[in-house]
Amino acid sequence: MMLGLGSEEWMAVGLSLRVSFWAVLASLPLGFIVALALARGRFRGKQVLNILVHLPLVLPPVATGYLLLVAFGTQGLIGSWLQQAFGVTFAFRWTGAALACAVMAFPLMVRAMRLAIEAIDSGLEEAAASLGAGRIRIFATITLPLMLPGVAAGAILAFAKAMGEFGATITFVSNIPGQTQTLPTAIYAFLQVPGGEGQAARLVLIAVAVAMTALLVSEWVGRAVARRISGR
Repeated sequence: MMLGLGSEEWMAVGLSLRVSFWAVLASLPLGFIVALALARGRFRGKQVLNILVHLPLVLPPVATGYLLLVAFGTQGLIGSWLQQAFGVTFAFRWTGAALACAVMAFPLMVRAMRLAIEAIDSGLEEAAASLGAGRIRIFATITLPLMLPGVAAGAILAFAKAMGEFGATITFVSNIPGQTQTLPTAIYAFLQVPGGEGQAARLVLIAVAVAMTALLVSEWVGRAVARRISGR
């Protein structure tokens, strides 16, 4: 068996991949809209929105997990409504882990996309407008293609962040093997058991490999998309 991993360890790896995938997929549309609003929007409360987006970066992850539990727990205002109206439960479920990971990774995703938008030469859009192109066409043919490297980089970095999320996840959904035990929480659990250092070390190697791969892929995708756009 690869790296000598047992079924419980593979289960944690598989759950982490599943949680990270859905965390990124679910938050990507909202991240795109928020990044566009912060980069180009002019509205009251913009600074407040910027602070709220980046708050998970400076708050202790445990505090973020607690706030999620208060809001989306079975007794929380949002959580109780979702459970009664749609039968959706986040607390102590893998879906809750995905929500926690999405919240923690959201600032990185938005920042990467926002920087990509702000780096776009506005003269290109102005030239297209002077030639009679409408806003939708300008966005679809100029703005969106030029910001694709940032979108790709943001999504990949968010995926890597989600794979490594610990504090908010364990606070919100606990550490239940096979249900909410992700890669980081499995490492923590093995380190609490005498003789579990070997299992923890193998999972750490996987975590390092995933993180390095994500960073390399992020760089490669960004450069590949940039070359394609520039026609080189």
